[in-house]
Amino acid sequence: MYAPIWTGKVYPLGAAWDGKGTNFSLFSEHATGVEVCLFDPDGSELRLPLYQGQNFLWHGYVPGVAPGQRYGFRVHGAWEPQRGHRFNPNKLLIDPYAKAIDGDVQHGEAIFSYRWGDPAEDLGFSDLDDAHLVPKCVVVDPSFNWQGDQLLQTPWNETVIYEMHVKGFTKNHPDIPEELRGTYAGVAHPAAIKHLKALGVTAVELMPVHHFLAHPGHLAGKDLSNYWGYDSINFFSPYSGYSADKSLGGQVREFKQMVKALHEAGIEVILDVVYNHTGEGNHCGPMLSLRGIDNKTYYRLVEGNERYYMDFTGCGNSLNVQSPQVLKLIMDSLRYWVTEMHVDGFRFDLASALARELYAVDNLASFFDIIHQDPILAGVKLIAEPWDVGDGGYQVGNFPILWSEWNGKYRDEMRDFWRGQDGKLGEFGYRFTGSPDLYQLNGRRPHASINFITAHDGFTLRDLVSYNEKHNEANGEDNRDGESHNRSWNCGVEGETDDAEVLRLRDRQQRNILTTLMLSQGIPMIVMGDEMGRTQSGNNNAYCQNNELSWLDWELRDRNADLLNFTQRLIHFRQAHPVFRRQRWFQGQAIHGSSVSDIAWFNPDGNEMTTEQWCNGYAKAITVFLNGSELPDRGPKGGRIKDNSFLLLFNAHWEMIDFVLPERLRQRKWTALINTKEPRFLDEKIIFTGTKNVPVMGRSLVILQSGNGKA
Repeated sequence: MYAPIWTGKVYPLGAAWDGKGTNFSLFSEHATGVEVCLFDPDGSELRLPLYQGQNFLWHGYVPGVAPGQRYGFRVHGAWEPQRGHRFNPNKLLIDPYAKAIDGDVQHGEAIFSYRWGDPAEDLGFSDLDDAHLVPKCVVVDPSFNWQGDQLLQTPWNETVIYEMHVKGFTKNHPDIPEELRGTYAGVAHPAAIKHLKALGVTAVELMPVHHFLAHPGHLAGKDLSNYWGYDSINFFSPYSGYSADKSLGGQVREFKQMVKALHEAGIEVILDVVYNHTGEGNHCGPMLSLRGIDNKTYYRLVEGNERYYMDFTGCGNSLNVQSPQVLKLIMDSLRYWVTEMHVDGFRFDLASALARELYAVDNLASFFDIIHQDPILAGVKLIAEPWDVGDGGYQVGNFPILWSEWNGKYRDEMRDFWRGQDGKLGEFGYRFTGSPDLYQLNGRRPHASINFITAHDGFTLRDLVSYNEKHNEANGEDNRDGESHNRSWNCGVEGETDDAEVLRLRDRQQRNILTTLMLSQGIPMIVMGDEMGRTQSGNNNAYCQNNELSWLDWELRDRNADLLNFTQRLIHFRQAHPVFRRQRWFQGQAIHGSSVSDIAWFNPDGNEMTTEQWCNGYAKAITVFLNGSELPDRGPKGGRIKDNSFLLLFNAHWEMIDFVLPERLRQRKWTALINTKEPRFLDEKIIFTGTKNVPVMGRSLVILQSGNGKA
């Protein structure tokens, strides 16, 4: 039994252990009372009322409460859903500032604040207690021996991002002990890091690890769960289901150890964070945390009818970023993950929703202003998914400085180009050069464009070249879910086939796409398993498939060894040549008195592109010259960077084309390094010079390098 609760302190929020006891603090503007609930191992509960302090903070100090103590809150107040108040002390609530949570929410009637089947729907008050269904927060000891670990701060132009799922990456890895597979410790295992190092990526972008609602109601009764994790119910706690350490709070230590191990290998950690909504859903969703703590403060409610929620995310609710307390919650979370967990950056899911001051998206919203001036966050990688589902939510190119963006226009153009869709080569040119039309005018650099062709949401690369249509029947929604317009091409046969010609074309298309991605200006992102041909059997919305369909099949390393080797060499090739990862925009003009520009564009006949040709909608072949002799970038000691020069010969046409070397470049010797008709880099070098034409197979790409590094 603990001593009577002391008054304690209003800050910090959450549970803070000082070596002798624990201080608890919770914000609720509209509550009439708050209790901290302490749970013994047998489940018995002790409720202690908190003191009402200044600034709507409820606080108290309990001597003797130590790390490992499980707790939650119960909050009293008005039950007036039509005015936005949904207080219900029968519901145990998760601390928004909890640093660890023990287990998952269990689905059941009691986790809802209203009575199921009540004629008044969500307006009827529920008197069912849900403590047996709601996971408990855990008091943690924050100490950890980082042994000098610091953020890596890899330069943007040297960054290659690998989007991955913590569980899916190692769940089937044969070289990792079974008890560590699918965990933070599994990602930290030498076998996992060996693969990342050999691949050459510099950063892993982890799909959500904030504690999330693993078993949402719409999946109840099905053999499905929330695999992706885009339904956060806490913004500080690493998801306990990804931890091999089952001690109370052990997931925090294990996550830190993972970051430390990745940093030792030179690999940054970027978190995919979901601050735009929570797993509590719409007015009919469960009461788990913010809804019961202060619904009206934390969520955007419909003006004039506060029973309902504004929904810019398609997930039922939107966080109220107009509220200073919500902004504080988000900022405290971000700073915590940088300072205490040592993560190197963040990718913000549906970031446009965070920019909505009123209804329209405002790129000068308070959220961005606060981040811009923050001394901790201004130095980490910030990536926006620049859209949401609300009106005006598509904001590619409109985010402020400091921000990079998932470039959806790059994805769409490169998919269309390689599937042979009619389109203007001008669009291809913009995307290949880092999308200056989107990012240059507001002062940003090429690294503002995060280039990707596949991501977790949609087809894998293998499926992109194997399916014309989505095949999501396993999701239990009669194939209605997921994107229907995928810009994919199955190469002549839908799905699996033993047709050797179709398989060769699919392999070539994967090499075409990967090569284009790695040699484009901007920052490339590839998806877990694309380097070895992972398939989801045509499922383009595998959010609920926590099974073999989503987990990485490591046997593909051997079955698709050529693709893996090609991808590894391609990434290292990019890293070896700064001309493919410029820090500044192309000027398209002669440099330092040279007669040759920094970039030039030619038709397959060797003549420069005309304005008319840029704008026609049927051309599918182009030569790109990249001049590496004098780049505008400087090295770390201020010296000018030099590189080889390259000719990139793109042929998305279905027939072979003989490319003619541009006249002013014929005096140089050009060595063929990559021909995507071949499964590997070219070992036997083929030299082209003078009037010798370069044959480029239909739907393929050839890379030529100048012999002496001068144009």
